[in-house]
Amino acid sequence: MIQAQRCTPMAVCCTPTASRPGAAVAAAPRRRCSPQRTLKAGRCCAASADTPKPVGLKPQTIQPYPDPFPDLQPGDDLAFEYGFPGPNPPKNRRAGVVLHPTSLPGKYGMGEIGAEAFRFVDWLVDSGMQLWQLLPLVPPEDTFWSPYSGLDALCGNTLLLPLEELAAMGLLEHSELPPEQPVELHADFAAIAAWKLPLLDKAADRLLNGEAYEQLREEMTVFRADNAWVEQSALFSVLTEIPELVGVAWWDWPAEYRDRVPATMEKVVAEHSERISTFIALQFLFDRFWKAVKAYANGHGVGLVGDMPIYVGGQSADVWAHRDLFELRPDGTPALVSGVPPDAFSETGQLWGSPLYDWKAHEAEGFAWWCQRIARSMQLYDETRIDHFRAFVGYWAVAADSETAMVGTWKKGPGVSLFKALESNLGFVPILAEDLGVITPDVVALREAIGAPGMVVLQFAWGGGATNTHMSHNIYENCFVYPGTHDNQTAVGWWKHGAQPSEKALIRQYTGMTDDDVSYCFIRESLRSCAHTAVICMQDIMRLDDTARMNTPGVAKGNWGWRVGDSGIWQQLHSEQEALRSMVGMYDRSPPGGIRPPPPPASGRSGHASFH
Repeated sequence: MIQAQRCTPMAVCCTPTASRPGAAVAAAPRRRCSPQRTLKAGRCCAASADTPKPVGLKPQTIQPYPDPFPDLQPGDDLAFEYGFPGPNPPKNRRAGVVLHPTSLPGKYGMGEIGAEAFRFVDWLVDSGMQLWQLLPLVPPEDTFWSPYSGLDALCGNTLLLPLEELAAMGLLEHSELPPEQPVELHADFAAIAAWKLPLLDKAADRLLNGEAYEQLREEMTVFRADNAWVEQSALFSVLTEIPELVGVAWWDWPAEYRDRVPATMEKVVAEHSERISTFIALQFLFDRFWKAVKAYANGHGVGLVGDMPIYVGGQSADVWAHRDLFELRPDGTPALVSGVPPDAFSETGQLWGSPLYDWKAHEAEGFAWWCQRIARSMQLYDETRIDHFRAFVGYWAVAADSETAMVGTWKKGPGVSLFKALESNLGFVPILAEDLGVITPDVVALREAIGAPGMVVLQFAWGGGATNTHMSHNIYENCFVYPGTHDNQTAVGWWKHGAQPSEKALIRQYTGMTDDDVSYCFIRESLRSCAHTAVICMQDIMRLDDTARMNTPGVAKGNWGWRVGDSGIWQQLHSEQEALRSMVGMYDRSPPGGIRPPPPPASGRSGHASFH
């Protein structure tokens, strides 16, 4: 359909008379169009070939339109209620908090998955939050204690087991518990492991042999049968405890251990059955405690967002037991390792050092290893953030003997074939794609193809001009937006020591911030954005500086240990909670049932769930 064209104030109308080529056109009176005069189609010559066309408009076709009144004819009466469409439906948007369980309050040097985890869930609910995002729960390596370089992709970190709850179950004596420790704001994991792991072994021994725990042992038998992977995990752990193998990488073990010679493995299982059972008992207890936390959170409208490092550590049960699925040399040493080229975090790149996947081998087995890994994640969390999602499309491969990640090669990842296999085997898989860093168009295309939300970080928004992906006006709906992540400076730390004067000026102009409360400026920008999910690090809620930073990429030491404070912290954060509640309601991020009323000052809620 040709639309009528409106003349400009100085437009000259044409006569309807057509002229022959080369013929003189008779002079005719000319009429000026009034500014508001509209001509019929075809009566104005303004639409010539030289007329500039609007820039940026794309051709559109009419989409299928389902007639809401197929039985009526044009001109028929509509129902009276037609004129009262009602309020717009909610968008079911969400908000949440990033806090790793090791950062929770606790009496024994680090956070645990006991009473304080339940108290935190209560605080989230009273704040109007619907999500709790965590870092990986896997057992970390014991040099720098990074949960992103775990000893086993499927196991849990048993240092998180709650001692007082174990005592309440009778698995520990109250007299065996250590003295209450002063609350430090940085956990010393090595010191904690030195006294806590032997204590946990005592609890496992009572579970395995105590007369009062027959029913619990039956539950453990079911856990062991349903999670057959735990047998290989336990066997690998036992091997690392054999005196001559302690501290030795598995690829440097004697060949019969390194190559998993069946006769040797059977002998180890027979000789170390008690230690294998102890390992499995502790994994069972971790599974039981964590699932109690998850059930409590879900029952109060809070979902758990887990975190999965795309790679696994070389010194892990995963690589030892599945050598054919990794880029290894015949002796088991890595041929190529993971990392990223130089970026905003590091001038020499980040050398992670994890062995790379042999994607052809994974595809040949139908991605069974990945299906198992994702299935385990779906047991523990409601959604899973996959760290370094971009490597599924293209990944940076570095020679294993390199000292930095500056020199490497981009290699093609498995792409959509992996996710088709996951969907075929597991059904819908709720994934959050960590798509930060060097993001090429194919990464976006894969994320959109599988319908996964991506990530936007406000700290990255203030350079590169108005097209910067992280600026509020460019944020897309299917994403998670963060003021900053666990890898960033805190908002206060960045404002003081990272932001450039030009960035500060732009932030003030763009957001209207008139003070230096950058934490709540960024929190407000996140919550009022169109992003379906907004997630805030607890450090920013508390307005903390970089002394509370969780991780500095490219720096090995001094990370992961930050703690929130003592048990009184949730009452101390009352004003922050009120601010969050107000913004969550204002920006349509309230939970479906609404935000429950705040508790009285002494609510009396214990935050405990039954572990018996």
